[in-house]
Amino acid sequence: MANAKLHPSQQLIEEILLLLEEGDRERIRILLAGEEGVDIAKLLESLPPEQRERVWELVPDDKDAQVLSEVGDVVLASLVEEMDVAEIAAAAAEMESDDLAYFIEELPGDVGEEVKQQLSEDIRTRLEHALTFEEETAGRLMSSDVVSVRSDVRLEVVLRFLRKRRELPDNTDGLMVVDRDGYYLGMLPLQRLLTRDEEELVADVMETDDEPVPFDMKEMEVAQMFQEYDLLSVAVVDSDNRLIGRITIDDVVDIIRDEAEHAVMGMAGLTEEEDLFAPVVPSAQRRAMWLGINLVTAFLASWVIGQFEGVLDRIVALAVLMPIVASMGGIAGSQTLTLVIRGQALGQISPSNLTWLVNKEVLIGLLNGVLWALVVAALAWLWFGDGGIAAVIAAAIIINLIVAAAAGLFIPVLLKRFDIDPALSGPVVLTTVTDVVGFLSFLGLATLFLI
Repeated sequence: MANAKLHPSQQLIEEILLLLEEGDRERIRILLAGEEGVDIAKLLESLPPEQRERVWELVPDDKDAQVLSEVGDVVLASLVEEMDVAEIAAAAAEMESDDLAYFIEELPGDVGEEVKQQLSEDIRTRLEHALTFEEETAGRLMSSDVVSVRSDVRLEVVLRFLRKRRELPDNTDGLMVVDRDGYYLGMLPLQRLLTRDEEELVADVMETDDEPVPFDMKEMEVAQMFQEYDLLSVAVVDSDNRLIGRITIDDVVDIIRDEAEHAVMGMAGLTEEEDLFAPVVPSAQRRAMWLGINLVTAFLASWVIGQFEGVLDRIVALAVLMPIVASMGGIAGSQTLTLVIRGQALGQISPSNLTWLVNKEVLIGLLNGVLWALVVAALAWLWFGDGGIAAVIAAAIIINLIVAAAAGLFIPVLLKRFDIDPALSGPVVLTTVTDVVGFLSFLGLATLFLI
């Protein structure tokens, strides 16, 4: 009865775990046969390695392609280890060209080449074509499975053509319109095809407002287009404006989801492919690097504090209040950092608006600094009864919030300029800046005016 309240995927996990304990392999096989590949992928990602291997053995062969297309890189590598080349090639042959290109690149070098050799000539040609495009571009994201019609034919001819095909590619909301040489002209929405007079020409009812995307457009820019213009699909063209494929909303949703996961995991110094159920040693190794970096920055902050040991010995209140300054700066800086990283992902930040953003963020830091400096100063005065300490911590908070706002803006901009991921490295650098500036300003002002 308790399972009835679980999310469907959680219910599947609970049921599979119970069947694994009972050793009922046949029941697991039947259960998996009735699930979609994407749900099986979520299930496998939710199991520890040993149980994952046992379940993967029971997944129906006709679902391998979709499962392998949906799982993350770390889990994908573990699943492929359990397959021979023939099995991998059979699954690869069922994938869309964009998924296939990504899948092949994730395979170990020798295995990838062996799989390629076992693919049919037609699939291998499509794969090689997909691999000619750079990663994270429209060309790599697109599917070449596209239905196109000429502009000089009647709708009745198009309808007969579709009936002869008997099926359309997934997520087809319209047909791409081209001329005799394959140059893209526009799109014929299925709604218009079905509701307009069959004697009309495609040229008279097609849409020409939706611009195609060039093959080298960055995939995040493509995602922005879908988001801003509520698109369901879009044509992809080469440098001569010839139709070469299309991108659909399901591909874009994956991009947006991956970017969101990347940003969230990056704040903790992890990648979005981190496997929750990975073995202890590899997980510890991946996390150790960022802990080490953080340790170095912590020692730097401690060294700054150590330079004012004499001041802290004489005025104990400074040691009590010191964390407040660093903490306020850290929060203010992280707010700006998060907004800037989001703006970079959406393509909103450029050299032309950087000065305006700097002025805005510094002004916000100043206003919030003054507001909270007054609050903290009043509390410090009531607590310790010392106006000098209250004035010093107020000034330190204002300084640190202004610096934090500027750092939150400049750090991701500079990191991106040097091809360093701001989501992964930004928080560590920002914490160092706000801690060092916070301690230095507070203890430095105390040394100047209280000693």
